[in-house]
Amino acid sequence: MHGPVGTAGRIADLGRREEQALVGGGVRRRGEFGARERIERLVDKGSFSETGLFVRARPTGDGDRRPYGDGVVTGYGTVDGRRVCVFAQDSSVFGGSMGEAFGEKTVALMDLALKTGCPVIGLNDSGGARIQEGVASLALYAELVRRNVQASGVIPQISVVLGPCAGGAAYSPAITDFTVMVDGASHMFVTGPDVIEAVTGERATAEELGGARTSNAVNGNAHFLAADEEDALDTVRDLLAYLPANNLERPPEYAPGGAPAGDGLDSVVPDRLGQAYDMREVLRAVVDDGELLEVQELFAPNIICALVRVEGQSVGVVANQPLHAAGVLDIDASEKAARFVRFCDAFGIPLLTFADVPGYLSGVRQERGGIIRRGAKLLYAYAEATVPKVTVVVRKAYGGGYAVMGSKHLGADINLAWPTARIAVMGAEGAVGVLHRRELAAADDPEALRARLVATYERTHGTPYLAAERGYVDAVIAPRDTRDHICHALRALRGKRAPLPQRRHGNIPL
Repeated sequence: MHGPVGTAGRIADLGRREEQALVGGGVRRRGEFGARERIERLVDKGSFSETGLFVRARPTGDGDRRPYGDGVVTGYGTVDGRRVCVFAQDSSVFGGSMGEAFGEKTVALMDLALKTGCPVIGLNDSGGARIQEGVASLALYAELVRRNVQASGVIPQISVVLGPCAGGAAYSPAITDFTVMVDGASHMFVTGPDVIEAVTGERATAEELGGARTSNAVNGNAHFLAADEEDALDTVRDLLAYLPANNLERPPEYAPGGAPAGDGLDSVVPDRLGQAYDMREVLRAVVDDGELLEVQELFAPNIICALVRVEGQSVGVVANQPLHAAGVLDIDASEKAARFVRFCDAFGIPLLTFADVPGYLSGVRQERGGIIRRGAKLLYAYAEATVPKVTVVVRKAYGGGYAVMGSKHLGADINLAWPTARIAVMGAEGAVGVLHRRELAAADDPEALRARLVATYERTHGTPYLAAERGYVDAVIAPRDTRDHICHALRALRGKRAPLPQRRHGNIPL
């Protein structure tokens, strides 16, 4: 069969091929939008340039069905004028499963993102490995994960799960920095419900096993829960606005936002120690326009991790949340915060810590679950971080909780405390019980003696002033002045340098 003749014929042939390639596999199988529609809704209008349009699936079986694109759309564009690389898996082609050509296109896009130093965003909607292509599909999953690891800490990586993401496909999002899932539509698990039931006899729906809510609230595999696909893409745009393009650039800078009124902070902490309050009230009173982009909001709610702006600059916030378990540090909270601290450090985002922590959670379940090893991750993350670190002790800072929540001893640069701060090994009641056990047992009126001893302990150890005397706290400040002190500290630390000893890498207790 003769090919097209002449320039006009070749151009017409190009048009026919483009039309055929853009059709994909036909009608989409699931989701609100097709792969290209998703990309167009994410990036700035008219900015997307597709790569690998004419890449074709490898021959399998009779070799007849070899669609262009091979089930993934790849390319580059801009979001709010800033360059990004994007891939979108197309469920209308082989169910979005990864074949050899599919994998090679995705890996090539990752290589492009690394070479040009821009974020990479993956829109995942895949049936997993393409069975008919055998080991080639598995090899490309491993190649993709290797690129994820090479890119880690170099360029931001964001995964959006818009359908199934199962088996080997789930491990790439697990390595990326942030994962967004859509409520009721996204599923992410290693093994599906049918296989689990056949192997173990356990029954669970896909939603229970790895749905968006399970992944956000129970196992912590995801970072953001979106109401629908549009909301998921909006979340990606919001997230990118806080992040630098790569680890060699500063995060984007904006005009300073409005300064919330801080007068209410003087009364936000209840007089009674055991009474809870919402740490978000404190945060909203000190960040620009009172805006927080919370990360893993539904997981380990006893600690808050959020991206904010202070005087137009991106800042990462880690704060104990007294509304949940008194803000105690447990396994989930430690790992959530450690991952966030390390991300901020990798991309030059200053860290702002608000401490109100009774310590690490005790109990048989936590000990057997590895609270020592897993709680140590947060210690490691803070000690390793070299970005500017500012800490505010709001109320309790007891025991190991004091040390880990951005203390001077782990390398914090500026440490502030409110007059309501209690920095001690433990609370007054517990300390008196340990220190004066025999005296209390022999007293005629042990309750009256206990009350006097507790009051004495509170006057001495239940304040921030012993820590301030030793220089562990740089200033004790009125709560209403917190934003001003934070702004001054971050300005002073803008040029911070903290060289580290030469090494391959540390050995974080994984």
